[in-house]
Amino acid sequence: MANIQALRGTKDIYAPEIAHWQQVEAVVRDCLGRAAYQEIRTPIFEQTDLFERGIGEATDVVSKEMYSFTDRGDRPITLRPEGTAGAVRAYIERKLFAQGGVQRLWYTGPMFRYERPQAGRQRQFHQVGVEVLGSDDARADVEVIGIATEILQKLGLKNLSLQLNSVGNGEDRQRYRDALVEYLTPFKADLDQDSQDRLDRNPLRILDSKDQKTQEIAKNAPSIIDYLGDRSKAHFEQVQASLTALDITYTLNPCLVRGLDYYTHTAFEIQSNDLGAQATVCGGGRYDGLVAELGGPETAAVGWAIGLERLVILLQQLAEAPPSTLDFYVVSRGEAAEAASVILAHKLRFAGFSVELDLSGSAFGKQFKRADRSGAIACLVIGDHEAENDQVQLKWLQTKEQQTLAQSELLANIEQWQQKISRARQA
Repeated sequence: MANIQALRGTKDIYAPEIAHWQQVEAVVRDCLGRAAYQEIRTPIFEQTDLFERGIGEATDVVSKEMYSFTDRGDRPITLRPEGTAGAVRAYIERKLFAQGGVQRLWYTGPMFRYERPQAGRQRQFHQVGVEVLGSDDARADVEVIGIATEILQKLGLKNLSLQLNSVGNGEDRQRYRDALVEYLTPFKADLDQDSQDRLDRNPLRILDSKDQKTQEIAKNAPSIIDYLGDRSKAHFEQVQASLTALDITYTLNPCLVRGLDYYTHTAFEIQSNDLGAQATVCGGGRYDGLVAELGGPETAAVGWAIGLERLVILLQQLAEAPPSTLDFYVVSRGEAAEAASVILAHKLRFAGFSVELDLSGSAFGKQFKRADRSGAIACLVIGDHEAENDQVQLKWLQTKEQQTLAQSELLANIEQWQQKISRARQA
């Protein structure tokens, strides 16, 4: 019988790679917590209509990439392809707008798109994202860009560039759409097939084409910046001025339109020069019409999403997995010793230490080798003699120093041992 394997476009995440994921999650929680963002956890699947209305039926995500099915109640259901629509649905359904003020939300979890798998792009992929709902102030745009920048910098990433554009409001885009179609129509036969299809239904997406010949044509297309109204220009100028004041460098990119229909005004991407073709690490922008489109009150909003697979690839290129945070590795041999080791490990964990208990029952030599590989600061050894006398051998794995302690002494001086382990970890 053939083995069952993970589906194409999905992967298992485990040690040592999982350490990078945990590192990202810790930094994200810290940065967003200090910025007063509240975590929200939305369902993995939603009504298909949410994404058709929210993202746009003409987008590639909706027309080509969604995992949709009919459930046993004959309801059209879709695995979420992105996080914003679900967060906005929750904002409306739970009447978070009734609380007044600005709602700052963040989420993380798996998303699903039927794409061609490649490095950093899976069919089940993971994102962390933020949404600021209830403010049309340009400072909100700058705040979310600043937080994304902080997260990436705290993770140690370099060679990053911020690409910035404004897609204006609905009236601005309609004027620009007409001008763009007029420019592109004579080149229709020279465009790639996807761009030919988009010319009538979603021409702005042609600017984002990866086809080289289409890119050459798009270089001379009119710029959307020239079609912004006075309010849109003022908003965009304030965003740029505030980014400059924060020493966040950026490049204006009039071809940056993002792939979803709900974007208005500011659109941005943070790209890495170390990722090749799939360069975007973080992407987002303003979406002032989405809440109303989904049945809520008129609500200005801005947000972004970071793709965790691509981020982890960059972290793996930077360094090995983050060092172990294991405090003690417990080794035991013999019936009485093994029974005592379970109790000791439990008490140490309860006291706040991280402890791995060797369950192999193998010879001491093999257990010691595993202790050395574990990354623990110290090894606790219990044999028959130690079990009989309520003792433990403590071996510092870096210096190889060893001492015999009463187990009660180890457990009675928790703060002292925490300090010693902290100093050993910093050495």
